[in-house]
Amino acid sequence: MDSFITCFEQSFKDNWDRPALSDYKGTTLHYKDVARRIAKMHIIFEECNLRKGDKIALCGRNQANWGVAFMATITYGAVVVPILHEFKPDNVHHIVNHSDARLLFVGDLVWENLNERAMPNLDAIISLLDFSILFCKDESLRIARERLNERFGKKYPKNFRPEHIAYHHDKPDELAVINYTSGTTGMSKGVMLPYRSLLSNLLFAQEALPQLNNQATVVSMLPMAHMYGLMFEFLYETSIGMHVHFLTRMPTPKVIMEAFEQIKPTLIISVPLIIEKIYKKQLQPLLEKMSVKMLLKLPIIEQSVKKKFLTALNNVFGNQFVEVIIGGAAFNREAEMFFKQIGFRYTVGYGMTECGPIITYEDYSKTPLYSCGKATPRMEVKVDSPDPATIAGEILVRGDNVFIGYYHNEAATREALTDDGWLRTGDVGVMDRDGYLYIRGRCKSMILGPSGQNIYPEEIEDYINNKPYVVESLVLEQDGKLVALIFPDHAAAETDGIRDQELHQLMEDIRVKVNEELPAYSQLASVKIRPEEFEKTPKKSIKRFLYQLPK
Repeated sequence: MDSFITCFEQSFKDNWDRPALSDYKGTTLHYKDVARRIAKMHIIFEECNLRKGDKIALCGRNQANWGVAFMATITYGAVVVPILHEFKPDNVHHIVNHSDARLLFVGDLVWENLNERAMPNLDAIISLLDFSILFCKDESLRIARERLNERFGKKYPKNFRPEHIAYHHDKPDELAVINYTSGTTGMSKGVMLPYRSLLSNLLFAQEALPQLNNQATVVSMLPMAHMYGLMFEFLYETSIGMHVHFLTRMPTPKVIMEAFEQIKPTLIISVPLIIEKIYKKQLQPLLEKMSVKMLLKLPIIEQSVKKKFLTALNNVFGNQFVEVIIGGAAFNREAEMFFKQIGFRYTVGYGMTECGPIITYEDYSKTPLYSCGKATPRMEVKVDSPDPATIAGEILVRGDNVFIGYYHNEAATREALTDDGWLRTGDVGVMDRDGYLYIRGRCKSMILGPSGQNIYPEEIEDYINNKPYVVESLVLEQDGKLVALIFPDHAAAETDGIRDQELHQLMEDIRVKVNEELPAYSQLASVKIRPEEFEKTPKKSIKRFLYQLPK
């Protein structure tokens, strides 16, 4: 397979009458419906005098029409610019302008807060709700939209059929997507992903999960504007004729569990935060009970107890899944160990936007505890260290998945890519003799200890986040000492009758307990309670750069 778009051209033809995209508790589009809407959208693009290589921005909550707009853009030969719908209006304006977008598809809630005058280079703004024209410079476009069905009928007088599908034929290094990151360490940059990156990721998924076919289903709950959700909850699935169900609402654990129970997905793609919430709310309280702890220590009963936990956990996820793939951020070590012990079908992958996104992966039956797998096909991974197996160093990657640079930002591109094509990930890790990668943390968040020790705050945060009444935490350095910012579980504390003053004391007790588990050079000097959650990236990682303490 040498063309990314050809995969979808063939999938639409092969799965013409099968369900493709559904809005949860809403309408369903079959593959023929998606193909028909793409054809209509191409007529609109022609009316806008859109050329191949022009940029089209896309900003809205996950929904079937989001998928249609994305597919219409790439199959036309234009470059798609997905924008997270949770970005502030000024940030959306900036990305639209910075990317040189000519068109903007927008969700109704996002549109309420945008100002077309702040995006002067746009020719038109189109609603994701019904593809109506919200703004256009040339009124002929609005007229064309009103007469679209008439024009479509004239172009395809004997109905639109599979043989009418003939899309843009992409080239490996041709620009496909500009994806603006929202990283943990600074401002967003426009990651330029070529078609070879998208195709390599697509082939990886097809190779890693050969048992899946057009009978399979997935619940799309990650943001489509981020490469993890886009590639593995939408593009891979539609390339093999799967049925994608978009949540279309905030993916709270309650909503997700309800959707899993009804849809029973074949594949589950998740970030750690969702899995950890399930573990903390539903399993950890049971594990803390003395009777369960005692039973787990008895060899004969242990397997029976673990089997009951596994059955309960499988049922939570719909009990039809092949595998739960977790990625996008570090996974809580206590939760991971428990899932491994009971035999839960999960694996942890590693990737980044600049690789579209996958870098490492391994099947759940082979992955060692705490590893994020091995280099995927068409990718090389190495650790920049004198002894990668024992001394942590920066993770470097090279291969088909790697991006071609940051849009309008040559300085950042030069900083990220070496002369011989290695991408500096900014992550720190070790790699064992068998090629399995273990991530320690981010280069920029690493703290130098009093005697030159490398302190990875993410590892300390892992200890803190396992404690009762803790939602999340952030460990920072202040005046040569380590301070933990903690956002407590106020709702749980209130339910248990714990007052604010008592909660402060509980957090101090947690500091003491955590220090008992840590070496002297990485112990916490103090804790500070935060009144609200930390601001996060699309992958649900905390934006660390926003919370630096004064020195």
